[in-house]
Amino acid sequence: MGKSPPASLTGGITILKTTPESEATGLTAEFYNDDLGSFGYVASQTKAMAINPEAFQAFESMLHFITASMDLRRYELITLAAAQAIGSPHCRLAHGVKALKAFPEDELGAVARDFHTAGLEPAEVAMMEYAEKLSRDATAMTDADTLELRNHGFTDREIMDITLAATARNFLSRTLLALAVDVDVPPTLSPKLKDALLAPLSARHPM
Repeated sequence: MGKSPPASLTGGITILKTTPESEATGLTAEFYNDDLGSFGYVASQTKAMAINPEAFQAFESMLHFITASMDLRRYELITLAAAQAIGSPHCRLAHGVKALKAFPEDELGAVARDFHTAGLEPAEVAMMEYAEKLSRDATAMTDADTLELRNHGFTDREIMDITLAATARNFLSRTLLALAVDVDVPPTLSPKLKDALLAPLSARHPM
């Protein structure tokens, strides 16, 4: 038996029919069990994505290969920047918890509010600006954007992985937003960090 579901910023997982935990089988059951083992409950976004479990499995597999040679700190910075640009409270909150494995809470809160003034390395700021620009309007990007990353010391493989991590976030975040999936507030997230993660989104998506 899982824990009680987390608090929600919205209401209702999605108008699409999701599989109840008691009826989950096969891949869907595997996704649900992974959440139960990690969080103690099945996240709303997992229930929604598991409507097509094969596609969700393919996405998870792709993400594994994108991040295989990337450290957690870099991946979470890219993810937070992309999710902010997209306006995704789902991924900001979920990855706010995950990023605590790579950052002290006070530092993460500063990054969440404004990564330009959070004391990050210039290369990290450039990487986040790249993920942000990609997520807002990829058609506006030019060679100058990738050259900026190269000038900060990133290899071509690292530039590719940064790009793939950001575009993968676009896939998941935009899917959840399009389906109006319920926004879970992880119970382990402090109110202070929750506010920091959501603050940059408040003008676009009032809570």
